Amino acid sequence: MAYIGESENVADRLLMHDRKKDFWNDVVILTNKDDNLTKSHVKYLESKLEAMAKTADRYKLENGNTPTASSLPRAEREAMNELLDDMRIVLGTLGYPILEPLIPAKPSQNASVSAQVVAPEYNEELTFTVHQLKARGVQTDEGFVVKKGSTASKTTTASLNGKLLKMREQLLEDKRMVDQGDHLLLTKDLLMSSSTYAAALIAGTARSGPQSWYTASGVTLKSLEEGMAGPTEG
Repeated sequence: MAYIGESENVADRLLMHDRKKDFWNDVVILTNKDDNLTKSHVKYLESKLEAMAKTADRYKLENGNTPTASSLPRAEREAMNELLDDMRIVLGTLGYPILEPLIPAKPSQNASVSAQVVAPEYNEELTFTVHQLKARGVQTDEGFVVKKGSTASKTTTASLNGKLLKMREQLLEDKRMVDQGDHLLLTKDLLMSSSTYAAALIAGTARSGPQSWYTASGVTLKSLEEGMAGPTEG
């Protein structure tokens, strides 16, 4: 959970949130050294930061109202977009990837550097099919992301890791996974620590991730990881 806001007196604002909001443990304060940001600049940044966080969908935002972006001249918008890039990098480096999409998108060739708010890399979609269940996922630098809309087994076996059993219970409790009668449905993208954990979550039993996930052309994740996605001619 997270809250994004702006204030001219941060100390007073934090004291107020300490009294009224009990979900938070850390605060990151973003400021500028030259005091050259106007209220319009700050409102623009606040609006864009909230929009980026909602798109990334990693944190549940506690913001009550969606701030309206201020109207700025083009040159000032571009300067603020560059500042947003800096904010994204700093937050990610500090361990708060609130603005980073779980699955890095393929950037547009025509997009400017300052307009890109996703990592400049593209990951191939993989599928896992078992017992009429079908899941889609992507291997990323952070782990393995199981995509929204993937289906999973309602039943589990004794071989399923205890951590995954608890994870399934939590996913059902917070509605990220819902009961569809004969199967479970993932309602949001889910970051897992490995492809093996991801496959086991879907199948309800222990599975080998590298041997379970396939590309559209039938190549296993294991082959991709070993650099054997295609034949080599010598």
